[in-house]
Amino acid sequence: MVTDFGGKKVFPVGIGTFGMGGTIAASRKNDGRDIEALSFALDNGINVIDTAEMYGKGHAEELIAKAIDGRERDELFIITKILPTHLKKDAMAKAVRESLRRLGTDYIDLYLIHWALPTTDIPEAVRNIERLVDEGMVRQIGVSNFSVKEARKAVAAAKRHRVAANQIRYNLFKKRCERDIIPFCEHNGVSVIAYTPLSKGPFGSGRIEDIRKVQEISGRTGKTPVQVALNYLMRRSLPIPKSSSIGHIREIIGACGWQLEGFDYEYLSRL
Repeated sequence: MVTDFGGKKVFPVGIGTFGMGGTIAASRKNDGRDIEALSFALDNGINVIDTAEMYGKGHAEELIAKAIDGRERDELFIITKILPTHLKKDAMAKAVRESLRRLGTDYIDLYLIHWALPTTDIPEAVRNIERLVDEGMVRQIGVSNFSVKEARKAVAAAKRHRVAANQIRYNLFKKRCERDIIPFCEHNGVSVIAYTPLSKGPFGSGRIEDIRKVQEISGRTGKTPVQVALNYLMRRSLPIPKSSSIGHIREIIGACGWQLEGFDYEYLSRL
């Protein structure tokens, strides 16, 4: 269970923001609802917020700025991601400053390469983020959607600051990562962050509630299927479900403070 990132205590589950403030283009029609949801999460213990410069064309970062306004920055853990087209030195310097401006903060806790293109020079990209750490704009380096081959290059390239995390799609529908990239990360001290932890894909296809084994454990434990699924993932990752519903966020928080029995964990691991 991930509870520490570089000396900063983090809640064992975070909140994702894909879809807040729009998807690819910006949308402001649900700003009030989204800010309220983020504020509720922060008020109730969640201190990890995940976003990206591409979410809502940067508008998701602006919503986070409003939700964290007036809060103790040292108590928050903000993750954002840079597009693979912005990894050259000058483009990265511009991208990180724009993210900082939109977020209304002086530093980013964890800055991730959103994904690698076939043409991406991973060692160069890592070295460029290391410069941002040296300059104080970024606290820790990370990657996202990296395979074992790509993650190995990133880990080897990091000379002054280690690669702290790899954010991957990980849920009870998609567990192949337990056989390859997760063991690699664990062996190399790279934390795993799980996105779309409650559905098959980024747009919500597939329902955790429909998995028979999850229903069985839910019935035995008195926890909801969502709480069972998240608790399973917490064993080896930091899940970041996205929600703009206060009721759902309350349910997400209820996934913490307890642990699946060993036999239930093994039962789900065989899905």
